[in-house]
Amino acid sequence: MNFQYGGVIMDVINAEQAKIAEAAGAIAVMALERVPSDIRKAGGVARMADPRIIEEVQGAVSIPVMAKVRIGHISEARVLEAMGVDYIDESEVLTPADEEFHLLKNQYNVPFVCGARDLGEAARRLGEGAKMLRTKGEPGTGNIVEAVRHLRKVNAQVNRVVHMNEDEIMTEARDLGAPYEVLLAIKEHGRLPVTNYAAGGVATPADAALMMELGADGVFVGSGIFKSENPEKFARAIVQATQNFKDYQLIGDLSKDIGTPMKGLEIAGLAEGERMQERGW
Repeated sequence: MNFQYGGVIMDVINAEQAKIAEAAGAIAVMALERVPSDIRKAGGVARMADPRIIEEVQGAVSIPVMAKVRIGHISEARVLEAMGVDYIDESEVLTPADEEFHLLKNQYNVPFVCGARDLGEAARRLGEGAKMLRTKGEPGTGNIVEAVRHLRKVNAQVNRVVHMNEDEIMTEARDLGAPYEVLLAIKEHGRLPVTNYAAGGVATPADAALMMELGADGVFVGSGIFKSENPEKFARAIVQATQNFKDYQLIGDLSKDIGTPMKGLEIAGLAEGERMQERGW
């Protein structure tokens, strides 16, 4: 399953929110117990969602349903596979279960999406079998700066690999700790060989458009929808801005009278242990 260019995937915690997301034009939903901003506030250990929530969402919409597992948690992933979810997100938003190993995603029948801050992380996840990537922003903050930083970095590194010869790619693979075959595939494709959506910090229609301007294939939106003043309007506006990211007049119009966005957090104010993007390697 390859998600379309210009698509929006939304986090939802119940059937009502899933229906709002589908009506707004989301191409998929991510079923979880708490959106990232609430996971951040609650602290403690964040785990796979209650299967009842996932089943409720599956029954409410016709679009694909995704769900998150902790990094390295084999059993959570097998449960979601048995439940028939359409995609599994091995996610740094949840508390990692394994500090040494990510899942071997090519051992599952369900496709995986994984986050990455740079090409080394992206290539390692692809080598493990991920079928989709998302560049890591800082989840639950409503602050786009980290998503911008990491998307720019990944795209610059990809562009460099595309212009390398095979010997240079071998050296780059060593330096990045990345599988040589994955970097070679990037050169052959002229881009990442899978879809790469931007995630973490998208809170306004202009944020979504910005990520598309910078080369994302689409966007994930978590807290930015259902922590805004008017989720229905924000959901529709973000979908339309993503699809029409070069229509600046439209984006301006979409940003009018949609209510207050979610309250944002300054990244510099987060303690080192509070940065979810740094989970994974």
